[in-house]
Amino acid sequence: QVQPVESGGGLVQAGGSLRLSCAASGRTFSSLTMGWFRQAPGKERWFVAAINWRGTTDYADSVKGRFTISRDNAKSTVYLQMNNLKPEDTAVYYCAADQGTVVTPDSRDYDYWGQGTQVTVSS
Repeated sequence: QVQPVESGGGLVQAGGSLRLSCAASGRTFSSLTMGWFRQAPGKERWFVAAINWRGTTDYADSVKGRFTISRDNAKSTVYLQMNNLKPEDTAVYYCAADQGTVVTPDSRDYDYWGQGTQVTVSS
């Protein structure tokens, strides 16, 4: 079992930055693929970014150049640095863990999910 726990959400003005953290307790963190997804009110959950054990990353087109995903295996933590935030980035952000080794944007591939953290970007 893996239990992801997100933190770092909050309210920020457009153009500002936030860093989300996700601590994943349980099985060997370093072997997991970790992903971030987001869900705005009334919308589906969408892929944001993912990173695998080798450090290979993938991003949604809407966040490329603004968001950076990274991991610290010693701390069993994955981060999402979000810069130049826009009102359309407002959503609940979820951290997820995949026992596979391939970076994937498909939420169905992820086995464990956190409870989410709210990010609100004001205009």
